Amino acid sequence: MTTNSVVEGPLQALARSAWQSVLVTGLLSVILGVLILVWPGKTLLVAGIIFGIYLVVTGVLQLLAAFGAPASAGMRVLSFITGVLSIVIGVFCFRDELASILLLGIWIGIAWLFRGVASTMAAISEPALPGRGWIAFFGVITAIAGVVLIVWPVESVATLAWVAGIWLVVLGIMEMITSFGIRKDSKKLHEAL
Repeated sequence: MTTNSVVEGPLQALARSAWQSVLVTGLLSVILGVLILVWPGKTLLVAGIIFGIYLVVTGVLQLLAAFGAPASAGMRVLSFITGVLSIVIGVFCFRDELASILLLGIWIGIAWLFRGVASTMAAISEPALPGRGWIAFFGVITAIAGVVLIVWPVESVATLAWVAGIWLVVLGIMEMITSFGIRKDSKKLHEAL
C-alpha cells in the first residue's frame, strides 16, 4: 500500500493543480476577449501583440502539460506539438511585417484547431482524465473556432477583433467551467484513494 500511495501522491497533486491552470487560462481568455471587443479598431500590431501573448502563454501551458500530465506517449507528443506550434505562431504575431489580418486569422485558426483536436483526443483516449466530458466539449468548441477563423475570409482588423474577441470570451468561459469539472473530478479521485 505504501508503494501505491507514493505513485498516487504526485498524480493527486497534479490533478489538484491542473484545474487551476485551466482556470487561469480561461480567465486570461475572457480578459483578452473583452479587451479586444472594447478596442476593435486598433492596429494590426496591437492585435498581433495581444494574440501573440495569448498564444505564447497557452503554448507554455501546453508544454507543461506535455511533460507533467499522466498521459500516454502519443498524447504527450500531441500536447508538445500543440504547445510548440502555439508558441511559434505567437512569436510570429509579434512581428510587424505581417502582410494582412487574413494571415493572422489563419494562423490563430490553425493554433485553435490543433489545440481543440488535442483536447478532444486527450478526453477520448484517457478514460481516467479528470473533467473528461468538459475537456472534450471544450476541445470541440475550440476546433470549431479554429475552423471558423481559417475558413471565414477575415478582411479587417475590426472583423477579426470581433470574431476573435467573441470566441475568446466563449472559450474562456468554457475553460473556466472545465476547470471546475476537473476540480470536482480530482476531489472524487482523492476521496476514492
